[in-house]
Amino acid sequence: MKTLALFRHAKSDWSDARARDFDRPLNARGLRGATAMGHHVREGRWRFDRIIASPAVRVAETIEIASRAWGRTFPVEWDRRIYLASSATLIDLLREIDGDPATLLMVGHNPGLEDLIFDLVPDDGTCPLRAIVEQKFPTATFAVLECAVDRWADIAPGCARLTVLTRPRDLDPTLGPELLD
Repeated sequence: MKTLALFRHAKSDWSDARARDFDRPLNARGLRGATAMGHHVREGRWRFDRIIASPAVRVAETIEIASRAWGRTFPVEWDRRIYLASSATLIDLLREIDGDPATLLMVGHNPGLEDLIFDLVPDDGTCPLRAIVEQKFPTATFAVLECAVDRWADIAPGCARLTVLTRPRDLDPTLGPELLD
Protein backbone atom coordinates (compact mmCIF):
# COMPACT_ATOMS: atom_id res chain seq x y z
CA MET A 1 0.00 0.00 0.00
CA LYS A 2 1.29 3.45 -0.94
CA THR A 3 0.01 6.79 0.31
CA LEU A 4 -0.17 9.72 -2.07
CA ALA A 5 -0.95 13.15 -0.67
CA LEU A 6 -1.83 15.96 -3.06
CA PHE A 7 -1.61 19.65 -2.20
CA ARG A 8 -2.76 22.25 -4.68
CA HIS A 9 -0.91 25.55 -4.49
CA ALA A 10 -2.66 28.37 -2.61
CA LYS A 11 -4.48 31.30 -4.25
CA SER A 12 -2.20 33.28 -6.53
CA ASP A 13 -2.03 36.94 -7.43
CA TRP A 14 -3.41 37.96 -10.82
CA SER A 15 -2.89 41.72 -10.34
CA ASP A 16 0.12 41.98 -12.68
CA ALA A 17 -1.24 41.10 -16.13
CA ARG A 18 2.30 41.18 -17.54
CA ALA A 19 3.65 38.50 -15.19
CA ARG A 20 4.28 35.08 -16.68
CA ASP A 21 1.94 32.43 -15.25
CA PHE A 22 4.94 30.52 -13.86
CA ASP A 23 6.07 33.60 -11.89
CA ARG A 24 2.78 34.53 -10.19
CA PRO A 25 3.16 34.80 -6.37
CA LEU A 26 0.51 34.13 -3.74
CA ASN A 27 -2.02 36.80 -2.85
CA ALA A 28 -3.10 37.64 0.72
CA ARG A 29 -5.83 34.98 0.74
CA GLY A 30 -3.31 32.47 -0.57
CA LEU A 31 -0.91 33.24 2.28
CA ARG A 32 -3.74 32.63 4.77
CA GLY A 33 -4.82 29.44 2.99
CA ALA A 34 -1.31 27.98 2.92
CA THR A 35 -0.87 28.79 6.61
CA ALA A 36 -4.20 27.21 7.55
CA MET A 37 -3.43 24.06 5.58
CA GLY A 38 0.06 23.83 7.07
CA HIS A 39 -1.48 23.89 10.57
CA HIS A 40 -4.01 21.26 9.51
CA VAL A 41 -1.35 18.91 8.15
CA ARG A 42 0.69 19.34 11.35
CA GLU A 43 -2.37 18.61 13.51
CA GLY A 44 -3.16 15.55 11.38
CA ARG A 45 0.40 14.32 12.00
CA TRP A 46 0.89 13.38 8.37
CA ARG A 47 4.44 12.45 7.48
CA PHE A 48 5.92 12.28 4.01
CA ASP A 49 8.93 10.25 2.94
CA ARG A 50 9.32 12.42 -0.16
CA ILE A 51 7.94 15.67 -1.49
CA ILE A 52 7.88 16.44 -5.20
CA ALA A 53 6.64 19.75 -6.49
CA SER A 54 6.25 22.07 -9.41
CA PRO A 55 8.89 24.81 -9.31
CA ALA A 56 6.33 27.55 -10.10
CA VAL A 57 6.61 30.53 -7.73
CA ARG A 58 3.12 30.04 -6.25
CA VAL A 59 3.93 26.40 -5.43
CA ALA A 60 7.29 27.26 -3.84
CA GLU A 61 5.62 29.98 -1.75
CA THR A 62 2.81 27.60 -0.73
CA ILE A 63 5.37 25.05 0.48
CA GLU A 64 7.39 27.73 2.31
CA ILE A 65 4.37 29.18 4.13
CA ALA A 66 2.82 25.78 4.91
CA SER A 67 6.18 24.48 6.18
CA ARG A 68 6.41 27.38 8.63
CA ALA A 69 2.95 26.45 9.92
CA TRP A 70 4.02 22.79 10.14
CA GLY A 71 6.98 23.96 12.19
CA ARG A 72 9.50 22.13 10.01
CA THR A 73 11.18 22.35 6.68
CA PHE A 74 11.25 19.56 4.18
CA PRO A 75 13.61 18.73 1.34
CA VAL A 76 11.65 19.21 -1.86
CA GLU A 77 12.39 17.62 -5.22
CA TRP A 78 11.43 20.19 -7.85
CA ASP A 79 10.14 18.72 -11.09
CA ARG A 80 9.10 21.05 -13.88
CA ARG A 81 6.98 18.30 -15.42
CA ILE A 82 4.42 18.88 -12.63
CA TYR A 83 3.84 22.46 -13.80
CA LEU A 84 0.49 22.42 -15.63
CA ALA A 85 0.80 18.64 -16.15
CA SER A 86 -2.00 16.38 -17.25
CA SER A 87 -3.04 13.43 -15.14
CA ALA A 88 -1.28 11.09 -17.58
CA THR A 89 1.99 12.99 -17.09
CA LEU A 90 1.57 12.88 -13.30
CA ILE A 91 0.94 9.12 -13.40
CA ASP A 92 4.07 8.66 -15.53
CA LEU A 93 6.04 10.74 -13.03
CA LEU A 94 4.72 8.63 -10.12
CA ARG A 95 5.69 5.43 -11.94
CA GLU A 96 9.28 6.75 -12.15
CA ILE A 97 9.65 7.38 -8.38
CA ASP A 98 12.88 5.79 -7.17
CA GLY A 99 13.19 3.93 -3.91
CA ASP A 100 9.47 3.28 -3.46
CA PRO A 101 8.83 5.60 -0.51
CA ALA A 102 5.70 4.62 1.45
CA THR A 103 4.29 8.16 1.52
CA LEU A 104 4.64 10.82 -1.11
CA LEU A 105 3.42 14.42 -1.22
CA MET A 106 2.92 16.02 -4.61
CA VAL A 107 2.39 19.79 -4.72
CA GLY A 108 1.12 21.23 -7.95
CA HIS A 109 -1.69 22.62 -10.05
CA ASN A 110 -5.12 22.05 -11.46
CA PRO A 111 -6.53 20.60 -13.56
CA GLY A 112 -3.79 17.95 -13.26
CA LEU A 113 -4.21 17.16 -9.56
CA GLU A 114 -8.00 17.03 -9.79
CA ASP A 115 -7.85 14.84 -12.89
CA LEU A 116 -5.33 12.57 -11.14
CA ILE A 117 -7.91 11.96 -8.41
CA PHE A 118 -10.55 11.21 -11.05
CA ASP A 119 -8.22 8.72 -12.74
CA LEU A 120 -6.97 6.97 -9.61
CA VAL A 121 -10.21 6.83 -7.58
CA PRO A 122 -12.96 4.71 -9.19
CA ASP A 123 -16.17 6.49 -10.14
CA ASP A 124 -18.39 3.81 -8.60
CA GLY A 125 -20.43 5.92 -6.16
CA THR A 126 -18.67 4.58 -3.07
CA CYS A 127 -16.54 7.67 -2.36
CA PRO A 128 -18.42 10.78 -1.20
CA LEU A 129 -15.13 12.71 -1.17
CA ARG A 130 -14.69 12.09 -4.90
CA ALA A 131 -18.10 13.67 -5.44
CA ILE A 132 -16.86 16.80 -3.65
CA VAL A 133 -13.80 16.92 -5.93
CA GLU A 134 -16.18 16.70 -8.90
CA GLN A 135 -17.68 20.01 -7.73
CA LYS A 136 -14.30 21.72 -7.28
CA PHE A 137 -10.74 21.12 -6.08
CA PRO A 138 -9.95 24.65 -4.84
CA THR A 139 -6.56 26.23 -4.30
CA ALA A 140 -4.74 25.10 -1.13
CA THR A 141 -6.76 21.88 -0.95
CA PHE A 142 -5.08 18.84 0.63
CA ALA A 143 -6.07 15.28 -0.29
CA VAL A 144 -4.80 11.84 0.70
CA LEU A 145 -5.17 8.75 -1.46
CA GLU A 146 -4.45 5.19 -0.35
CA CYS A 147 -3.11 3.38 -3.40
CA ALA A 148 -3.44 -0.41 -3.54
CA VAL A 149 0.01 -0.97 -5.04
CA ASP A 150 3.29 -2.23 -3.61
CA ARG A 151 5.44 -0.14 -5.95
CA TRP A 152 4.89 3.29 -7.48
CA ALA A 153 5.70 1.72 -10.84
CA ASP A 154 2.41 -0.20 -10.55
CA ILE A 155 0.15 2.82 -10.03
CA ALA A 156 -2.80 2.63 -12.41
CA PRO A 157 -6.26 4.07 -12.92
CA GLY A 158 -8.74 2.86 -10.34
CA CYS A 159 -6.12 1.74 -7.78
CA ALA A 160 -6.84 4.30 -5.04
CA ARG A 161 -9.25 5.33 -2.31
CA LEU A 162 -9.62 9.01 -1.44
CA THR A 163 -9.48 9.04 2.37
CA VAL A 164 -8.92 12.72 3.20
CA LEU A 165 -10.08 15.89 1.47
CA THR A 166 -9.62 19.21 3.22
CA ARG A 167 -10.38 22.53 1.54
CA PRO A 168 -9.29 25.84 3.07
CA ARG A 169 -12.93 26.80 3.71
CA ASP A 170 -13.29 23.63 5.82
CA LEU A 171 -10.75 25.16 8.20
CA ASP A 172 -11.79 28.83 7.93
CA PRO A 173 -15.04 29.88 6.20
CA THR A 174 -13.46 33.20 5.19
CA LEU A 175 -11.14 31.21 2.89
CA GLY A 176 -14.09 29.88 0.91
CA PRO A 177 -15.51 31.20 -2.29
CA GLU A 178 -16.64 34.78 -2.37
CA LEU A 179 -20.40 35.05 -2.19
CA LEU A 180 -22.19 36.86 -4.96
CA ASP A 181 -24.72 39.53 -4.08
